Amino acid sequence: MASETARRRGSRSARLTGRRAANSGRKAANSTAMRVLARAGLAARGVMYVLIGWIAAQVAFGHSGQQADRTGALQTIGTTPVGEVLLWLLVIGFVGMTLWRLCEAVYGAPGSRDPKTSQRVAALGKAVVYAVVAYSVLKFATGTGGAQSSDTESVDLTATLMKYPGGRIAVFVIGLALAGGGIYLAYEAWKKEFRGDLRLGELHGHLRRVVEWLGEFGGIARGAVFVTAGIFLMVSAADAQPRQAKGVDSALRSLASTPGGPWLLVLVAAGLIMFGVFSWCEARWLRL
Repeated sequence: MASETARRRGSRSARLTGRRAANSGRKAANSTAMRVLARAGLAARGVMYVLIGWIAAQVAFGHSGQQADRTGALQTIGTTPVGEVLLWLLVIGFVGMTLWRLCEAVYGAPGSRDPKTSQRVAALGKAVVYAVVAYSVLKFATGTGGAQSSDTESVDLTATLMKYPGGRIAVFVIGLALAGGGIYLAYEAWKKEFRGDLRLGELHGHLRRVVEWLGEFGGIARGAVFVTAGIFLMVSAADAQPRQAKGVDSALRSLASTPGGPWLLVLVAAGLIMFGVFSWCEARWLRL
């Protein structure tokens, strides 16, 4: 009898300890510090997209040999007088973005009482992506390794997967998911789903319309890049040719070889710059 009572007390104590730990975690996730880190992450993402879009616009007219991807953006930042400081600010921003998405995966988005499993999984996936970005920026900032181009990363990953049984299927599925995700991002932007996440009540007149315009067209351009990269992955899997896989740089450059010529690339480049500016708007007015 005494042992049974002790067991129940121990179980009750463990549950209370678990609840306290969960409550402490939720408080940390909703703390001012976490909100600051999240906004820093959005600002860092904005910087990256603006630079990639700017490089892509120059590439369209043959005025830049720089890679229109994360590597090119980091190299551009590194050549400025305050490059070292900016790189470390980006590291902080992307680490903050990673922690914010991890908190969403564990506790759900702020204000959501019963987050769906799909939302948690999506947040976890974003956390992994931003952790990879943060690590690559950190290596670049410390000089311990130059960031690989997105093209090299795509080819290496594709070649590695294709060495294993079922690897081609895996690459095709990844490409399909990437293209599908791009279509979804573009659709969400077109429907202006982002409006529910912003404090638009603080914006009036022309400013509100500009923010919505940036989110709509910027999001569509971002989705187009994902779709293009996904299609290249699927083609690579179908032909069993890893080198046909393309990163952001080659995906963007391929737009210039379409019947629309460089103007299609210019249009998408402008959209990426717009998405970068929209990310800065999110850093200011996103509900957190």
